[in-house]
Parts: sequence; C-alpha cells; structure tokens
Amino acid sequence: MVPEERLREILERHAYLEARLAAAADPSEIAAASRDYAALGPVVDAIRDWQGVTEGLEEARRMLADPEMAGLAEEEISALEARLPAAEHALKLALLPRDEADDRAAILEIRPGTGGDEAALFAADLFAMYRRYAESRGWRVDVLEETVSDLGGLRELVAAVRGSGVFARLKFESGVHRVQRVPETETQGRIHTSAATVAVLPEAEEIDIEIPAGEIRIDTMRASGAGGQHVNTTDSAVRITHLPTGLVVTSSEKSQHQNRARAMAVLRARLYDMERRKADAARAAERRGQVGSGDRSERIRTYNFPQGRVTDHRIGLTLYRLPQVLEGGLDELIDALIEADHAARLAELG
Repeated sequence: MVPEERLREILERHAYLEARLAAAADPSEIAAASRDYAALGPVVDAIRDWQGVTEGLEEARRMLADPEMAGLAEEEISALEARLPAAEHALKLALLPRDEADDRAAILEIRPGTGGDEAALFAADLFAMYRRYAESRGWRVDVLEETVSDLGGLRELVAAVRGSGVFARLKFESGVHRVQRVPETETQGRIHTSAATVAVLPEAEEIDIEIPAGEIRIDTMRASGAGGQHVNTTDSAVRITHLPTGLVVTSSEKSQHQNRARAMAVLRARLYDMERRKADAARAAERRGQVGSGDRSERIRTYNFPQGRVTDHRIGLTLYRLPQVLEGGLDELIDALIEADHAARLAELG
C-alpha cells in the first residue's frame, strides 16, 4: 500500500494551500494556489475515505475483546472489510500521476486517409460526431481551418474544443479511424474500406511554448478554397512556417489579424505536442503499458455500417450501436479507454 508518509505530505500540502488561499490577496497567487488546491481535492477525499475505513477496522477489532461488544464489532468488521478493496483501489487511482494537459482545451485535427472521396466524407462524419459529443458535454467548438471537397467531405479540418476536461476525454481519439460501408457513389452495392486520421493536441499557451520571431516566416495570400467557401477580395489568409521544424500552419478566415492568432495557436499546440512526445519517448517502458501511444499511424477503431458496430482495437471493445455513437454517444467508449489506461498504469505500479 502507499506509504503513510506520502499520504501525510499530501494532506499537509492541502492544508497549507487552504491557509494560503485564506490569506492571499494577490490575484495571480490566488489563481495558482486555487489550481493546486482543486487538483489535490479528489486525492484528499480518497485518502480520508481510506483512512476512515482502516481506522474503523482497527477500532472494531479492538472492540472484539469486549464480550458485550463482540457481536456488534463482528458486524462492523464485516462491513468495513467489504468496503476496503474499493477504498484502496480509489486511493491508488487518485495517486496515479496526472497528465498535466488533462484540464486543457484541445486542438482537433481530422484529415482523410486512404479512400478518396469516401474518406473525405467519412472525415466529415467524424467531425459531426465529435461536434455532437462536445455539445452533449457543454463544450464549445470553434473551426480554425476547414477545406471542403466537392461532395461535401473534408479535405482538412482543424478546430479548437474548449470546456472542462476536454483533453482528458478526447486524447485517446488520436489515430487512424477506419470505416466499412457502401459509398453513396457505389452502384454495385459493394462495401468499401476507407480511413481518416484524427489528431488531438492539448492547446498550448504562450507561457508553455515561446516562439522567437526569427524562427517563423509569415506569408499572406488570397483566401480561397474548394467549393468557394472562402470568397474574399483581400489577401487575408495567413501561412506561418516554423523554420526549425518545417511545420506549416494556415488560416483562411476573413480577418488577417484573427488568422495570425489562430495559426499561432495551432502552431504552439503542435510544438507542445512534439515536446510531450519526446518526453514520452524517454519513458518508453511506461508508454508500452498505456492504451495506445497516440501514434497517428495506429489503427484504433473501425466503424462497420453493414453490421452496425464500432470496434476499438486497442481494448477489444465492440458496441453494436453505431448510429448512437455517430450521434455523439462516445462516453461508453471513452470511459472504457480511460479505465483500461488506469488499469495498465496500476499494473505497472505493482
């Protein structure tokens, strides 16, 4: 079990932050302390629940020595022993290292893979699914860049998803999503397989990633796009090239100032993601135990329309309710992925 000294340190830290919040006057100090205090709250709750069970057991076992209390003590011991495994499991989960990006907003990127027009249409279906899921959780979705195909599919989609715990719930969506269905353009009724790639990046702030002006080249160009969705008469589109890495980000809305801000936000997210991946690579043994690496080339899920099923290949979960999933009913899949990740990380701790 967890050393008592570590639990005591957490409780003392929580008490210190509580006192600091009560005495602080500086807004920045209050904000920093509030974040730490809120993050420790669930851990402290789990510690106190476990302590309540273990201390109750000790007291009940002492009561066994009293003949008049022995019967009541046995009942108490039985009830508390039944609660103990769940309390221990909850405490271990609460003590798992948190991903510092879990509370952040996310940059969602969707691009078609193999399959031509059908892949572009599937990419549009995936974005509609994520938008509905975001709406169901009260999140806001802002499209930053969108290129539409002639048939109404997506050639590229970049969006910001903002709300409570966005990255924590969407981060396992990164990878290759495969669809098996009869395309609308198929006259022979044959099932085709196509794919789209999803990337979910934690949104980075300027304080996270500093980009010197000398490391970027900013080009302006006339905004245009397939299907005429960007019909402008001014050179408002912005393309930013990050010279050290070669990363290129564009934004093509009507306001050049807004385009620059949006493109820089996406660039920061991509650079922040690269830094996180380097850190993950340094902990390769840890990553092997986690649910998926977030590798863009990893096939993670299949949406089979003829059978009405969705299969997540990382955890072997199949749901026969494809229409509900495409309507944004992703919680069962995401909850299972989070639980599998927790189980893998607990197993590594022994």
